[in-house]
Amino acid sequence: MRLFKETLKYLLTIFIVIFIVIYVARFQQIIGPSMSPNLEDGNVILVSRIHTHFFRARRGDIIAFLQDDRHLIKRIIGLPGEYIEFKNNYLYINGNPFEELYISTNTDDFSLTNLGYEIIPEGMFLVLGDNREDSLDSRDFGLIQESDIAGRAILRIWPINRFKLIR
Repeated sequence: MRLFKETLKYLLTIFIVIFIVIYVARFQQIIGPSMSPNLEDGNVILVSRIHTHFFRARRGDIIAFLQDDRHLIKRIIGLPGEYIEFKNNYLYINGNPFEELYISTNTDDFSLTNLGYEIIPEGMFLVLGDNREDSLDSRDFGLIQESDIAGRAILRIWPINRFKLIR
């Protein structure tokens, strides 16, 4: 009977961990400089999978998604129904200027028409890295599907001295 209880306790623990990893949250390491200076190479973040089920993705969210069998972290810039354009290092949404406070590098001129779209279709997003000069993002691989979003970055947990909520 004792062996059964111990085994059941371990199986329950394993089940709970698997449930959390699949449905609630997961850890992801930042690889490369594309989100610098906000998230640096080697940082480890907690990605909330719950956000994909209960909340609509918003501009400015830092998300994890699958792109060509790679897990990437980028920021949502363009939403469905919008026309996005960068001119003279400034973001324009539907022709209106939008100030980005989170970037520290220049953004080359770019337009949604470069990707073959007049507006972002329903269920798709334009995502860019914060370090626009060194980022593989929608300018390279195109818009992403909402169904490819694995979750929203909510917490930087490593390095421990830079532990903080991600907004």
